[in-house]
Amino acid sequence: MRTVAFDVETPNMRNDTICSIGICVFEDGRLKESGHYLVDPETDFDALNISIHGIRPEDVAQAPAFPELWPLIGPVLHSGIAVAHNAAFDLGVLRRLFLRYDMEEEPMTYVCTCRMTRKLIPSLPDHRLPTLCRAYGIPLDHHDAGSDSRACGEILQRLLERGVSLEPFLREYRFGPEGGTVKRRRC
Repeated sequence: MRTVAFDVETPNMRNDTICSIGICVFEDGRLKESGHYLVDPETDFDALNISIHGIRPEDVAQAPAFPELWPLIGPVLHSGIAVAHNAAFDLGVLRRLFLRYDMEEEPMTYVCTCRMTRKLIPSLPDHRLPTLCRAYGIPLDHHDAGSDSRACGEILQRLLERGVSLEPFLREYRFGPEGGTVKRRRC
């Protein structure tokens, strides 16, 4: 099985563009490849967002804009089941990016590790990424998209090692104007 964990960081509270994306590909329970990309959001940064992830406008001044980067990372994200922690946020940001740049994109099959762990490990005090990483002993540099995506992928691998089936958690996300999570996917 191939899963592709990803995480985005945004430059401001509008959440309609990104300044960073992390992607980690897992095959048969092992990390096969990872990437962390800075992205020129072509918009302003909020001080609050900078304080969260530490990315500043000067850090992305020479980075590609999203339409330039997508041909490289899009095929990777579509090469397996996409995985995100609080997937509604990350997928929603991608959807707004596609709309902003008038880009069409195929639906994506995904699972959300936050949703999964809420259902499967209800005894935790919360289901935030740092809490889950502490519970599983997974290193985390929170709000670094590369670290967050890897941690998300590692959490999924730990669940799969326990024998958890993805079937009840699979969803499909559509990116068009009327998009969002539209139906449950079956393997």
